[in-house]
Amino acid sequence: MTFRISRNDRRGISRRRFLSTAGAGAISALAMPYLSRADDRPVVTSGVQSGDIGADGGVVWARADRPSQMLVEVATSESFADARALPPIAALPESDFTAKMLLENLPAGQQIFYRVRFRDLAHIGIESEPVVGRFRTAPRDRRDVSFVWGGDVAGQGWGINPDDGGMLTFATMRKHRPDFLLHSGDTVYADGPIKSEVTLPDGKVWKNLTIPEKAKVAETLDEFRAAHRYNFMDEHLRAFNAEVPVFVQWDDHEVTNNWSLSKELPATYKERNIALLAARAARAFHEMYPMRESIAEPGRVYRTLNYGPHLDVFMLDERSYRGPNGANQETAYGPESFFLGPAQLAWLKRGLINSRATWKVIASDMPLSIIVYDDAPNKKGSEAVAQGDGPPRGRELEIADLLRFIKTSGVVNTVWLTADVHYAAAHYYNPDKAQFQEFDPFWEFVAGPLHAGTFGPNELDNTFGPELKFIKASGPGNQNLPPSAGMQFFGHVRINGASGQMTVTLRDRADVALWSTTLDPKPV
Repeated sequence: MTFRISRNDRRGISRRRFLSTAGAGAISALAMPYLSRADDRPVVTSGVQSGDIGADGGVVWARADRPSQMLVEVATSESFADARALPPIAALPESDFTAKMLLENLPAGQQIFYRVRFRDLAHIGIESEPVVGRFRTAPRDRRDVSFVWGGDVAGQGWGINPDDGGMLTFATMRKHRPDFLLHSGDTVYADGPIKSEVTLPDGKVWKNLTIPEKAKVAETLDEFRAAHRYNFMDEHLRAFNAEVPVFVQWDDHEVTNNWSLSKELPATYKERNIALLAARAARAFHEMYPMRESIAEPGRVYRTLNYGPHLDVFMLDERSYRGPNGANQETAYGPESFFLGPAQLAWLKRGLINSRATWKVIASDMPLSIIVYDDAPNKKGSEAVAQGDGPPRGRELEIADLLRFIKTSGVVNTVWLTADVHYAAAHYYNPDKAQFQEFDPFWEFVAGPLHAGTFGPNELDNTFGPELKFIKASGPGNQNLPPSAGMQFFGHVRINGASGQMTVTLRDRADVALWSTTLDPKPV
């Protein structure tokens, strides 16, 4: 469920005005004495999260262990001296006891603290221990902005291993105190069982924490929910979520490997209806993350997030609307070659041409020119945009149309950020080297996995002329390295508030800076 606080001033408010509204009339019931039954109090099971942060607020999320009311206090000081209590909202079995609340009318560019408790619906006097989180609202002035990105968590059977320190990349990213995480998808591996032990090539044993639901591929709604809950068991992930908002999108493994609505499911699935499987996965995905909800299309993943004068982020959904990419559509654009689909493509074009931000980050869950085969061992079928060398065909036609639009409309300073392929790379797209040349040069940066097997390198095709400027991959004959090998990667972006320059750094989980570049913006 989502509770929306009414917005009276869309221009935002000052910290002074915020404090003035948090007086005696807003004293929290949470601060009052309440009955404590230590052995039978509700529990905040998976920490707290915030997400989709803007200049005047964002979404906060938590999960209880029983039917409850989520009670939230919000403040601009860590002491909660100026706390404002918000109306309770229900956390019921129908949503797996999750609840999320849209906080609005907060001051811009301000550190915001929130405190969450759950009140037992069966015993209204019994409340959980509080859990505190924080986020910074987006600035309205030209301040520095810092964020991290990556994808791919708990993949290939590499789950939470306490002996290896757990999901250490999240602890590393947290040290940078970013404004937010852009999560590029594969947030879970619903199709990837987690075994208690995995024997490594050197004879060592990788030991996972396990839960019963992760012993098989997810098919029921509860099994999809459990795939997300599993990740929240990691202490580094919970600590990160409490301090760093997430801008999240999905890719294939939230449902099943390489899924589309035309995909035939493997024999491991008893549920044979891919549309039903995807619907259950989507419901679990939206229940488990602090996303702003679309009234126009409930369950929509693509959306625009405005993070101050220097940055607009366009979150794409490259799964829900794609066609089968049939051979008869190789050179003619039509439903079979859809990748974004007409509605999403039109939305993206409108957003780009209307954006006044210095940088337009296009958050793509798949790289543009890395070939990803649907049948990888036999190098058959294109799962990604890339169709191989040559002029645009199939899914490349939609991207060609978009790149042409960006050029002819005078849109400047676009950067593509992505994950998916489980290695780190930097690609410079040069029309002089491309088969299709109707576009302006741009960069694409690839980061991940955050906690999964490391692969690559994959082939690049020449349709859009990518020049490989950097790569760090596991290498031929050395695929699916576990996180203990250290080849877990994330990207870090810093935008200088004064100059507007963007610095992009690719790092590993030990926080080693592997490669970096600084981009000068063109005037908007």
